[in-house]
This record gives sequence, structure tokens and C-alpha cells, in this order.
Amino acid sequence: MIGVAVGLGNVWRFPYMMGSYGGSAFLVVYLIFTVSFAIPALMAEIALGRETVGGTVVAFIKSFGKRWGKVVGYALMATVLIATSYYAVVISNVVYTASYSIFTGFKGDNIALHQEGLSNGWLQYSIALGLLIAALFVVYKGLKKGIEWLSKFFVPFFLLVIVYLIYYVFTLEGSTEKLLAFLNPDLGALTIQQTFAALGQSFYSVGLGGTFIVVYGRYLKQHESIPKIAAWTCLGDVGASLLVSLFLVPAILIYGLDMASGPGLIFSTLPQLFGQMPGGQFVGSIFMLALSFVAFLSMVAGYEVFTSSVDKEILPKVSRGKIILGVGILQIILIAPSTFYPSLIGVLDMVFGSGMQVLGSILSVIGLVWGLGKVTALKQIFNSKSSRISNFSLTWLKWVMPIVLLTVLIGYIYGLVT
Repeated sequence: MIGVAVGLGNVWRFPYMMGSYGGSAFLVVYLIFTVSFAIPALMAEIALGRETVGGTVVAFIKSFGKRWGKVVGYALMATVLIATSYYAVVISNVVYTASYSIFTGFKGDNIALHQEGLSNGWLQYSIALGLLIAALFVVYKGLKKGIEWLSKFFVPFFLLVIVYLIYYVFTLEGSTEKLLAFLNPDLGALTIQQTFAALGQSFYSVGLGGTFIVVYGRYLKQHESIPKIAAWTCLGDVGASLLVSLFLVPAILIYGLDMASGPGLIFSTLPQLFGQMPGGQFVGSIFMLALSFVAFLSMVAGYEVFTSSVDKEILPKVSRGKIILGVGILQIILIAPSTFYPSLIGVLDMVFGSGMQVLGSILSVIGLVWGLGKVTALKQIFNSKSSRISNFSLTWLKWVMPIVLLTVLIGYIYGLVT
């Protein structure tokens, strides 16, 4: 579950969201939302998947009935497909940047040449298609021989690299002072957009949204503790985000670069950083390589969730190979707009990466505690044990979370309109 949660959202999305939406104030609100809402929502989604023993479409049909369940399920599956399409473009940028750092490095005019390569739509589209083929091959190999086997190598490598980079950056003069100055939140200056961005990140980062977690939840045995799994998954995910930030934030601030450069943070700011810091080519190369690995896992997970749901729920009589081929054809089309018009990525990410994921998770919570009922929720989350903690948790899931999350979501939409 931690392997599903930790990915590009921790390394690409978290730093730029924090830099663009309030700095350390964003971090504080993000942590509050993770504990108060992401962990309970994670429990609900895991329980929904384990109870229904199906993917997104089956889970919502059993929760809301055939008519509305299909509407919700198909909408959320479309969200996965669209989100993974623009993520494929981001990942192609990551892989290109990693290879550029390894073979060329970021010095002088090299940075300008790197930017030219990033803006070369056909080059990035070709890389994205290569990654698409590789990711679909892993999906074809299956959960055990493909995804799980790859995760056992990629995730530990990522962790080792990040730990080394944190040690490295704190050997640089002024790193501690810069970090402490950054960690001085001005919570009073937070807007509804920044608050929603923090909420969206807490949900996006762990894979909430009625899709990934619901699908993976169906594989859990009945004796497994859902609260324990949810807590450890969120802890691992938050830890990954904080570890990455402990490297990036001090390094960026030491060299006077811009934390608020948006989705292009790792492609515009970091090359400048690696071009200035001692040993920058080695540091930049291992960082971008580790990022390429976890980013690729995020891409694979997106295709696995969509493919497994279609395979078992929508087109059960069609072979898995043909479904994977169909996913590939759809992605070839969907990847193109984000490749040739990169400005679309930030917009699509706020709509599908934040908005739809929060909405999908709200619907998952409602589907479990309202659709399937209190008895089912108690059985799955707390092994049918009624206690003060379980009763409080169910009340929180049934009333507090839907009201608060819908209020924040509506407030964000209202802020955009006005």
C-alpha cells in the first residue's frame, strides 16, 4: 500500500504545491488534513474495496445501485485515464532530465539546451510513448511478477538516494538556517485556494479518489487491520514527502532560486540548482534517476487500476491483452494535448488531481457508511467491534467528513468562479 501511495505526487507535486500555495503554512494544513481526513478516508476506501471485492465500478454499483453506481464508477475511471495521460508527459520530462543530467550535466549553455529539449513536443511525445509501452508491459506481467517485483527494487533505491541527499545538503553552509526560516508559517494569510490545494495534496498523495485504494483494498485478507494499514500508509507517504522537502527546500533557498515556479519546479529550478552546487551533476543524476523510478511506478499503478477494473467489471469477456492494447491506443491520443501544450498540465492537475480525487473519496466514504451501512463499516474497519473509538470514527466518517470536504470543495469552486 505504501508502494501505491509513494510516487510522483511526493517528489514532483508536493514541493511545487508547497512552494506555490503558502509555503510552510501549506505544510501545516496538509499535515492536519492528512491526519483528520486522509487516514479516515483511506480506511473507508480500503474497507469499500475489501467488502465489495471489486474495483471502482463494482464498488459503487453495490453502494449506490446500478444506475448511479455506473455513472460514478465510469466518471472516476475516466479521471484515472486522464490524470495518467498528463502524468505520462511529466514522467517523460523526468526521464529526459535524468538522462540529460547523467550524460551532459547542467552547466552554462547546457541548461538552455535542456530547456529546448523539454519544449520539443515530438521528442517528449516519443519518450512518453516509450514509457507507455514499458508500463503496459509491466501491467501485462501482472501484480506479482510485474508491479510488486519492480517496487521491491525501485522504492528502496529511492529511499537510499533521498537519505543520502539530505545528508549532503546539510553539509552545505546555511542550510539549517534557511530551512528554519522557511518553517515559520503564516496561517492567517492562507486563502481558500491554498487550503483546498493542501486538502487535494493530502488526498492525491496517498492515492485517494475511489480508484487506486478501492482496487488494491480488495486484495487484503479479512484478518488484516485496516486502521493499522491506513495509518502506516499515510505515515510512509508523508515521510516520503518530508524527506524530499528536507533535501529540496534548503538547497533551493541556499542558492536563491524560486520555490514558487509551479509544475515546472523540477525542470526549471532544479537544473539551475544542480548547475551551481558542488558535485551537482552526480547529485542531480541520482536524484532524477530515483525520481524516474518512482514516477514510473505511479504510471504503472494508474494503468493497472484502469485495466483491472475494465477486465473484471466492464468487459469481462474480452482478454486482458486486448484491454491493455485498447488502453494504449486511448493513451496515445490523450497524451498528445499535454505534450504539445504543457500549460494544460497545471489546469488538468487541479481539476483531476485535486478536485476529482477529493470528490471521489467523498463518494467512497458515503458509499461505505451510508450505502453499505453501519454494520458493514464496523465489520470491515473494526472487525464488528463496537467501542467508543469505533463509534466516534463512524460518526466522523458519516457526518463530519462529507460536510467539511464538500464545503471546502464548493468554496474552492466558488473562488474560481468569482
